[in-house]
Amino acid sequence: MKAVVCTRYGPPEVLRLREVAKPVPRSNEVLIRIHATTVTAEDCTFRKAGLSLPPSLSRIGARFVVGLTRPKKILGTQLAGDIEAVGRNVTRFKEGDPVYAATGAALGTYAQYICLAEDEALEIKPTNLTYEEAAAVPSGALTALPFLRDAAGLQSEQHVLINGASGSVGTYAVQLAKHLGAEVTGVCSTANLDLVRSLGADSVIDYTNENFAQIGKTYDVIFDTVGKSSFPRCKSSLPHGGIYLTTVLSLAILLQMAWTRKVGDKRALIMFTGLRTPADKAKDLVFLKELIESGKLKPVIDRVYPLNQITEAHRYVDKGHKKGNVVIAVSDTA
Repeated sequence: MKAVVCTRYGPPEVLRLREVAKPVPRSNEVLIRIHATTVTAEDCTFRKAGLSLPPSLSRIGARFVVGLTRPKKILGTQLAGDIEAVGRNVTRFKEGDPVYAATGAALGTYAQYICLAEDEALEIKPTNLTYEEAAAVPSGALTALPFLRDAAGLQSEQHVLINGASGSVGTYAVQLAKHLGAEVTGVCSTANLDLVRSLGADSVIDYTNENFAQIGKTYDVIFDTVGKSSFPRCKSSLPHGGIYLTTVLSLAILLQMAWTRKVGDKRALIMFTGLRTPADKAKDLVFLKELIESGKLKPVIDRVYPLNQITEAHRYVDKGHKKGNVVIAVSDTA
């Protein structure tokens, strides 16, 4: 089979399309023919988590996931495809089932085939999505949902601000916050204002013209999906009992989380959504499927690249300006 291999840390050019052995499922595994995967900011962090980069907890953490001295050969963390074969002990799936999945630290989706245990974060894909659309759901939605529902405990009629509302996590966060009954303010660039409004945001702030932390408004929850703000800068925009959330791991947020747990009534929080159990992720994939099939949630796709243009896709995502998701059409690979 064809797969994109990565044998050293570095720029997008370290990724190479190669012929590798097709995996064989074990007794508890399914073999999935991958039709689509994605390139996320996390994938780019995994690719460039080398010692030459400025040190940070997120990059150090990436090395523990991808490899201390060199990366695992095949990156990629989400997919949509068809089950081609099942192990003798598999009961949840059958040959031909269309599925979508998040592989987490196991990676491996930049390939034509992958084997996953049936009890991983793997579920039947939404019927009203293409494979390209379904592949764009797990990473962003499985991050946004537990942050808003579990960490923030978001309630109906609360006010939430989503910083980075046009990105992968942000586009799902806007929609999920509306589903939970919140009043949503989205922060994005001028070019993405209409997109964020179309996802249900009640109001939008153009960060190129205004700093949301300096306009005098308060929000019950501030969810920074891109790590461009900080708890100290946002503290005055939180009311008593307000919560600041960020997806970006740093020493500062860890210290602030410990401090605000004991001092004051404004909280700073980060969730390690990648460490959630496969069972929890699988339950959320079912929940997300129901929302998608009922028309309450939709993926946003910026660009679609074939697998043999993975370098160009990573180069584009590295710029940090994608709208929603960048998808890789694996099934188009000759």
